[in-house]
Amino acid sequence: MQLNRALQPALSALSLSIRSYPTLILTIGADLLGLSVAGWLGLYIDSLIDGNSPFDLYTQFYPLLGWFILTYATVGLYPGVALSPVDELRWVSLSTTLVYLVLSSTIFLRQEGELYSRTVFLAAWILSILFVLFARWLVRHWFARQPWWGYPVLVLGAGKTGDMVIRTLQRRPAIGLKPILVLDDNPDKWGALHGVPVVGSLELAPSLAKARRIQYAIVAMPGVPRNRLLKLVQRHAQTFAHLLVIPDLFEFSSLWVEARDLGGVLGLEVQQRLLQPGPRLAKLLIDLTFTLFGGLLLLPLIVAIALLIRVDSPGPIFIASSVWVRMAKPLKLGNFDRWCAMPMRCYTTTSIAIPT
Repeated sequence: MQLNRALQPALSALSLSIRSYPTLILTIGADLLGLSVAGWLGLYIDSLIDGNSPFDLYTQFYPLLGWFILTYATVGLYPGVALSPVDELRWVSLSTTLVYLVLSSTIFLRQEGELYSRTVFLAAWILSILFVLFARWLVRHWFARQPWWGYPVLVLGAGKTGDMVIRTLQRRPAIGLKPILVLDDNPDKWGALHGVPVVGSLELAPSLAKARRIQYAIVAMPGVPRNRLLKLVQRHAQTFAHLLVIPDLFEFSSLWVEARDLGGVLGLEVQQRLLQPGPRLAKLLIDLTFTLFGGLLLLPLIVAIALLIRVDSPGPIFIASSVWVRMAKPLKLGNFDRWCAMPMRCYTTTSIAIPT
C-alpha cells in the first residue's frame, strides 16, 4: 500500500494495459486462420487438378489444428513476442513440417493412404507455412500500435543503453514488448525517459513486478562491474519469468548468434551457414531447382530472342568467350549476339554464364 501511494502519480499516468491475453489470443487466432485457409486452398488446388476432391472427407482433420497450436507452443512460438523474423520463420517451418509428417505417417500406418490426395497434403503443407507467417505479420501490422497489444516490460537502467532499448521498442511495436516503467539507482535520472516513467531505484523491481504483474524485464546496464551485474541478474531472475540482459556488444551482428553452455561458461556462437556442409548443399539444391524451373519458364522468351536475332542479323546467334575467375578456373560466357548493320550504331550482347 505504501509503495502504491508513493508511486501513484507515476502509475496513474499509465494507459497501457498490463493484460497479455489479447496478444496471445490474437496470435493463436492468426495461426488457426492461416492453417485453415491453407487447408482450403490445398483442397481447391486439388479440385482444379483432379476435378474431384471430396471436401467432406477432410473436415475431420479440423480438430487436429490443436496439434499445430500445441507444437507451436512447445517450440516457443507463443506468446509471439520478442521473436526475431529468422527464428520465427525457422520454428514455424520446422514445427509445421513435423506435424504434417506425423499426420502423413499416421494415415499411412492406418492404411488409409488411398483415401486422401497427396496434392492436398503437399499444397497444404507449403501454404500453411506461408499463411501462418503472413497471418502473424498481418495481426501485428493491424494491432501492434494499440495500447493493449504486447507484454509490459520493466527496464532496469536509464542510461544510454536503456534510452536505446526504449526507443527501439517504441519504434518497433511489432516486437511486442511495451516498456511501462524504468528503474535506476541514480536519482538524477528519475522522472521520465521518452514518456516512460523512471520511478526509483532497482530495489523496487520485485514489488513493482508483483503489483503490476510484469513478467518481462530488460537489464540495460552493460557498463556496470561484472560482480554487480551477476548479483543483479541472479536476484531478479527469481522475480521475472523472462529476464533479458543487454551485453556490451554494440554493433555486433545478432543474426545466427546462439548462446552455448561451455561447462558453465556462457558463450555466444556466431554461425556462418554457408561454410557448413548442410546449408551449402541446401543452397545448391535450391539454386539448381530455381535455375531449372526458371530456365524452363524463360525458354520461350530465349527462343523468341534467338529467332529475332536470326532474322535481323547475319551470323551466329550465340558467341562464346572465356573469362578466368577465382581458383583459376575458366568460365564460359554464352552471349546473344547482335551486330548493327549501319555504322555508328551500337553492338550489344546479353551474357549467360555457362560453367565448365
